[in-house]
Amino acid sequence: MVVVAIDGPSGSGKSSVSKEVARRLGLAYLDTGAMYRAATLWAQKAVGDLTDQVDVAEAVRGMPLDIGLNPDNPTFLLDGVDVSADIRTTEVSTEVSKIATNLECRAELGRRQRAIIDAADDGGPGIVAEGRDITTVVAPDADARILLTASEEARLRRRSLDVHGTADAAAVEATKDQVLRRDRDDSTVVEFQKAADGVVTVDSSDLDFEETVEAMLAVIGQETHSSGSLTAREAEGWGEDDSFRERALRAGLDDFELDDTDLALLDGDWNDNDSEAADGPKPVLAIIGRPNVGKSTLVNRVLGRREAVTEDKPGVTRDRVTYPAEWAGRDFHLVDTGGWEVDIAGIEAKVATQAEIAIELSDAVIFVVDATVGATATDERVVEMLRRSGKPVVLAANKVDGPAGEADAAGLWSLGLGEPYPVSALHGRGVGDLLDAAMKVLPRESEHGELRPEGPRRVALVGRPNVGKSSLLNKIAGENRVVVDELAGTTRDPVDELVVIKGTPYWFVDTAGIRRRVHLTKGADFYASLRTQAAIEKAEIAVVLIDASVSLTEQDTRVLSQVVEAGRALVIAYNKWDLMDDDRRPYLEREIEKDLVQLTWAPRVNVSAKTGWHTDRLTRAIETALDSWDTRIPTGRLNSFLGELVAEHPHPVRGGKQPRILFATQASNRPPRFVLFASGFLEAGYRRFIERRLRETFGFEGTPIEISVRVREKRRR
Repeated sequence: MVVVAIDGPSGSGKSSVSKEVARRLGLAYLDTGAMYRAATLWAQKAVGDLTDQVDVAEAVRGMPLDIGLNPDNPTFLLDGVDVSADIRTTEVSTEVSKIATNLECRAELGRRQRAIIDAADDGGPGIVAEGRDITTVVAPDADARILLTASEEARLRRRSLDVHGTADAAAVEATKDQVLRRDRDDSTVVEFQKAADGVVTVDSSDLDFEETVEAMLAVIGQETHSSGSLTAREAEGWGEDDSFRERALRAGLDDFELDDTDLALLDGDWNDNDSEAADGPKPVLAIIGRPNVGKSTLVNRVLGRREAVTEDKPGVTRDRVTYPAEWAGRDFHLVDTGGWEVDIAGIEAKVATQAEIAIELSDAVIFVVDATVGATATDERVVEMLRRSGKPVVLAANKVDGPAGEADAAGLWSLGLGEPYPVSALHGRGVGDLLDAAMKVLPRESEHGELRPEGPRRVALVGRPNVGKSSLLNKIAGENRVVVDELAGTTRDPVDELVVIKGTPYWFVDTAGIRRRVHLTKGADFYASLRTQAAIEKAEIAVVLIDASVSLTEQDTRVLSQVVEAGRALVIAYNKWDLMDDDRRPYLEREIEKDLVQLTWAPRVNVSAKTGWHTDRLTRAIETALDSWDTRIPTGRLNSFLGELVAEHPHPVRGGKQPRILFATQASNRPPRFVLFASGFLEAGYRRFIERRLRETFGFEGTPIEISVRVREKRRR
């Protein structure tokens, strides 16, 4: 779901605006400032003297606080008693800064806030969280981060209205000390007068309440679309949120009927953010360390998804693997490496060599050390290598899961690399601070050029073991690039090869065969299967090889399903076609049509990886499928098409009601994803009918299509 973080100084209108934004978008609402007020009230009763920071912090850690997240009725219960009104009293307001400036209290309340946000984000409705430092410390990876600010005069006037019910001179003067003292106290802990990197500022000084809400909704819609965060979530199957930009932009309209003006509002600037033009090659940040210190776990934490294979034993990662990453609005390449060791031979030596190459090709390095073990002789050798490289280094003290491990992290100052940043890659603790430090030393552009040219498309060759993937790659490349053997399972790690076909470069990825029962495999075969799945996710198109000499198997069906579920373009290649006699081929064609009845949109090519027969047709099919995968239909044209379609073939009446499609937009491409806004639920059969007609009208040969429906309701007032 979607996380919106809203920061700002006292009196800027955070609470009232945030509640309205949450209400219109159908999200949960968290008032973190009220949490500080609740903590103040609890500490007043439990301790009394709030200047005793140690006792106050202990009381806050044991505070039995339950929070209601309904924006229409955000409740706060202390030990089962509703204190929603009590925390707004003057007695609490005058002392809340003593809690806000207590670092131990801030840490505890921040932990609770993150837990609430994660729960609402993971399977919940999504959330709007507002309060001081929410955009930088508590939720630095929110989908939209906004600093809502206003002039001192405007803030004093609003606070006076809120507290005294009037904004006359006497009320403003009576409020002035409280507001300005809160500013002074909070500024000693967190910077709130200006936006951090990646945070959008909304100045509401000259805006009324409704105008401020509309401005916030527009920013939220723009941020969630341009950041790419929703695209990453959609890849994990969260397709119901892929229209959030439209949802935000449309949430303020009185009615769900859409006229030409509404269409222009949504369609006018959509393409402005379809892609970000890179000013230069993206910088490269390498993750280095000895085996089993948590490098791949840290990579997954930075990426926000389980991309790198991890297990609690050394040597799982062998390859030097590059991932596109983003932090605080900055794009860069993140390089995961195998563990570096000394005085080794065999495959471990090759792994260490790849780590050294990663350092050489990087612009900055995060050096990961296990804080629970401390600096080892191997770590000190890595430090020597890093110093020789001259690259900027940020030291990550991993496996610090709580305050008790801070002392272990401090011991790593002895390495001479500067401040060790205590982190828990497994739980995410401290990773934001680590990345902020890395961004300070990482240049804006790489000194080494792009690790991989943007032009070449990524083509994954997938299929069950021994179907001929490696042979096909060698034949397309015109030379023996990968090992080929009759033994099934020769390939284990994905192998990337740059192949130029008729002047056009492609990255072909040879993968390990996907076996029948992945969950029952062990060791190298298990990780090979996982890496094949990851290779499909990283590719833009998959060529699924099927052995024409045998009937379609359960493994073949599983491979095809993986590609479609990953949303990748698809070409089906029937290999070993040259082994079929003329009498068998007509029967095989009919079998294929029956077996692939659900994939009639995928181009099929009969090839021979051994002789190279029809490989030229295969490349043409790849080009066609990629073009379809990239296709975006203008919103106006899409709605004209749907208007004609619905007029000719309206949705069947069910229960006396006939749902209508009010509006549609293509939320994204790669693959094409469409969102239909309707007055009621659309049946699966009708959605399949729409997909079929979309393909007939616009093509989409070789790409899956995703269609989701959002039932529109009139805005609650």
